[in-house]
Amino acid sequence: MTKAATLYGAKTQTEVLRPGPLRPANIIRSKFPTYKNGSNGIVIKLADGPEIPPLKEIVAKETADLLDRRQRLSVRELAMKFEKGLNTATLLSNEVKWRQVALLERDILLKNLKSVLESLRGQVTGKTKDEIEESISMVEILAVQLSKREAELLQQKEEVTKLAKSLKQASEDAKRIVEEERANSHTEIECAKNAVQRVQQAVQEHEKMSQSTGKQDMEELKKEVRVARRIKMLHQPSKAMDLENEIRILRKTFAEKSTDCVNLLKELELHKRLKENGTPSFDLEGLQCLGSVLRIVALSGTHMDLSSVSIQWFRIHPKESNKEIISGATRPVYALEPQDVGRYLQAEIDVGGEIAVAKTAGPVDPDAGLVDYVETLVRKPETEFNVVVLQLNGIEQPKESVHVLNVGRLRMRLTKGKSVVAKEFYSSSMQLCGVRGGGEAASQAMFWQPRNDLSLVLAFETARERNTAIMLARRFAIDCNIILAGPGDKTPW
Repeated sequence: MTKAATLYGAKTQTEVLRPGPLRPANIIRSKFPTYKNGSNGIVIKLADGPEIPPLKEIVAKETADLLDRRQRLSVRELAMKFEKGLNTATLLSNEVKWRQVALLERDILLKNLKSVLESLRGQVTGKTKDEIEESISMVEILAVQLSKREAELLQQKEEVTKLAKSLKQASEDAKRIVEEERANSHTEIECAKNAVQRVQQAVQEHEKMSQSTGKQDMEELKKEVRVARRIKMLHQPSKAMDLENEIRILRKTFAEKSTDCVNLLKELELHKRLKENGTPSFDLEGLQCLGSVLRIVALSGTHMDLSSVSIQWFRIHPKESNKEIISGATRPVYALEPQDVGRYLQAEIDVGGEIAVAKTAGPVDPDAGLVDYVETLVRKPETEFNVVVLQLNGIEQPKESVHVLNVGRLRMRLTKGKSVVAKEFYSSSMQLCGVRGGGEAASQAMFWQPRNDLSLVLAFETARERNTAIMLARRFAIDCNIILAGPGDKTPW
């Protein structure tokens, strides 16, 4: 018996160390499962751990769960579930492969064990031989059970493969449905955006129309209210209307009395001159307000040619007796300019060595509303005026072309189309005043000397525009610490 055991141990050791095709390449388990003989020669496998449910049951459970939740899931969630099921089926397929490999390895181990037992059976006798034969029968039974188990695993593998294919197809269908739904949702979103834009445009147009109609209705209501008030005032005159009528009558009477006073002052001055000397007397004809022209006329009753007579115009401050000569004003006609406002004007006529004087009855009045208009233009950075160049450096120019005079905060610019005729900043060498010669258009003409080598005479459309340009330029120049005046005019600095 000891010899048999020794031979068995040597045989086993040589079989383990000998290389051959029957040696397993991979050993999944660390030990072979435990078996025992049951009644009637049936081999029973002892439980070595918790039982694992069959793969078929696991796959069926997962499939049923997916089918139950299919109606309650969205398209995206359904695609995710199909992906999860496909991954589960892949894991199950891998597990079936591993189990099949384990069965193959077990089959190889059983064949090796059987060959060892058969080799030992011929070497031993007695009770040991009976035990070896019993072991050989147990190995054969185990081989039969393993073959059955292998057949079951092959069948499960086919079912899992089919299920994996179906899940993969379902996953691809779900992805395709998701893409279609995404494209449809993008299309619907674009349509909704377009619809919202159309609705917003319609709402904006409706608001604009409602605002315009509301303004029109408001204007119509205001007109109706004015008409109703006028009708009411006409039928039921109030004390306010009576006061307005009285004030209007008083103003008219005051204007008439002022005119009479001016005429009386002129007659009184004329009588004084006639008493003092026997020289011819003259008077100034024209309105004594800005924008008008004063003309020297003889009062002796005879027509007198003043072109050959020496004439000089002066400005006299109401509170001072000093006379300020107006350089260049030597004609019988003089156009008032903004610098004359609030001062007396006096013309001295030299007739045969004797000086005759013609003086305004009062200070020159401003143009109504012109100061407020200039204050409004001061808020703008630049104001344009259409002008015609009459003279350039004392040379007459054609009057067909229209230029544009820009009066800005820092400079003045004269342009014709895209070409610039003159452009200068305000400086002490710049001169600006009204034209001091004769002519019917003298009230609309302005003298401008941008620099020492350039002088211009510009004609405006109206006398009001001429005076506006002069006052605006002088106002901007004062802001730059510059006084714009005419040739020979006195300045405070």
